[in-house]
Amino acid sequence: MPMAYNTQEEFHLLIRPGDVGHYVILTGDPGRCETIASHLDQAHPVASNREFTIFSGLLDGEPVSVCSTGIGGPSAAIALEELVHCGAHTFIRVGSSGGMDPDVLGGDLVIATGAIRAEGTTREYAPIEFPAVSNLDVTDALRRAAGSLGYRYHVGVVQSKDSFYGQHDPDSMPVSPMLNANWSAWLRCGALASEMECAALFIVGSVRRVRVGAVLTVLGNQTRREQGLEDIQYHKTDRVIAAAVEAFRILIAQDRN
Repeated sequence: MPMAYNTQEEFHLLIRPGDVGHYVILTGDPGRCETIASHLDQAHPVASNREFTIFSGLLDGEPVSVCSTGIGGPSAAIALEELVHCGAHTFIRVGSSGGMDPDVLGGDLVIATGAIRAEGTTREYAPIEFPAVSNLDVTDALRRAAGSLGYRYHVGVVQSKDSFYGQHDPDSMPVSPMLNANWSAWLRCGALASEMECAALFIVGSVRRVRVGAVLTVLGNQTRREQGLEDIQYHKTDRVIAAAVEAFRILIAQDRN
């Protein structure tokens, strides 16, 4: 069961129970929150502090909120913890990623079933052997949503990291042999894309007994560039937002039944 929540204002998010819905769309960039909230009825700002900006509104009559998490696992974990304190129980991360598998093209969606824990936040929650996996109901709703919208999508494992430049400029790092060897191994294992928050959100969701899923837009694919293949660039968020909103419609209808 989710943690019992109290009536105190949360330290970072500056919210209380009643300020947010049971369903929350999470996004890294505070600048995306208002755009995502425009898909809700009666959307209004709730709070803004540091990297955390929150809007609430209605989707099919159900209270739904949007919350930014900033970049990386530590702040994402804080946001999820405090939202759970205030009664939220179902979350979809809407984010961006870099494609890893050559079949993953810019503009595609990646629906994460699990995340490689190449970051530090989750080690303070669970032993490294415990997997970072998404909630099955949320993942299925995202798959159905992407299909119904006609978007090209992939379902599978992503890599979550702490260092953006450890990925994009590994040879400049003193630990470059390790970084390059791990990257090669993850590619051979079938990792689809690289990002920075899924592992933390999935582990915190498991520990706090709430539902968490993730859908990512692919900006481009460095593997394709390295192989001399066409690397389509796509920097819009329209598809990934539409898929998350449609997935919440599916989940809200299922939960009501």
